[in-house]
Amino acid sequence: MKFIHLTDPHFVPPGKTLYGRDPRPALDAAVADINAHHQDAEMAVITGDLTHWGEPAAFQNLVDGLAPLAMPVHVLAGNHDARDVLRAHFPNQPVDNNGFVQSTLDTPVGRFVFLDTMLAGTSAGHFCADRQAWLAETLAASDGHDLFLFMHHPPFDVGIPAMDRIGLQQKDEFQAVIEPHKARIRHLFFGHVHRPISGSWRGIPYSTLRGLNQQVWLDMVNEEMTASFEPPAYCVVLIENDRVVVHTHDFMDPNEKFKMHSSPFTDWAIRPPGA
Repeated sequence: MKFIHLTDPHFVPPGKTLYGRDPRPALDAAVADINAHHQDAEMAVITGDLTHWGEPAAFQNLVDGLAPLAMPVHVLAGNHDARDVLRAHFPNQPVDNNGFVQSTLDTPVGRFVFLDTMLAGTSAGHFCADRQAWLAETLAASDGHDLFLFMHHPPFDVGIPAMDRIGLQQKDEFQAVIEPHKARIRHLFFGHVHRPISGSWRGIPYSTLRGLNQQVWLDMVNEEMTASFEPPAYCVVLIENDRVVVHTHDFMDPNEKFKMHSSPFTDWAIRPPGA
């Protein structure tokens, strides 16, 4: 299975800018690049912060920008979003019995579990008792399925003080819910950090990527957040029975592209000298 992971577009209404930049052209370029090279992807998943201030006009701007994308889109709520406005503009996005933007999707490679870590009025991630109960029930009902988790906030510290302060606040509670099922969780995808990061947490592989507008500069010392305009990216995720491969693509990279000629060194990898 192949799907696309995007995150943190931080859309604003048409005609407005964020940090002096219009977020729309980066999404337009991403959609065009995905359509040109990855129409065989099953879906795209956007892991939150769809807008910057949650205005209806910003959400509509995003809906319009995603309309040409040649595949279904699943969106998550981030701390910059407004849940009721998100639901109004993405009416087909499922919610749980408490109105949180949480759901599951069965795919040929396993069950995708989409989580809602938003709490209005704070940038930090939250996973209340109701959401914990939903996830516990969902994971218990998924016996026999490989699992892939999607959320906005990382459930652990990533080593950037400014981001760790506003990560998921109920880390221990979240860990307790997934602990009995972690052997079946093949990958965890998240956003929020605006950095290309990968690794493992309690034996669970994870990855995230740069956002579509502004990025968080890699500063592992200062408490104050520093932003940058490093190139945006999207990820191409390939899932097979024996592997999960995550390609990060800087689709707006301005450097010259060229073909590499073969050499004795590259040939040796295929045909040893004298063969």
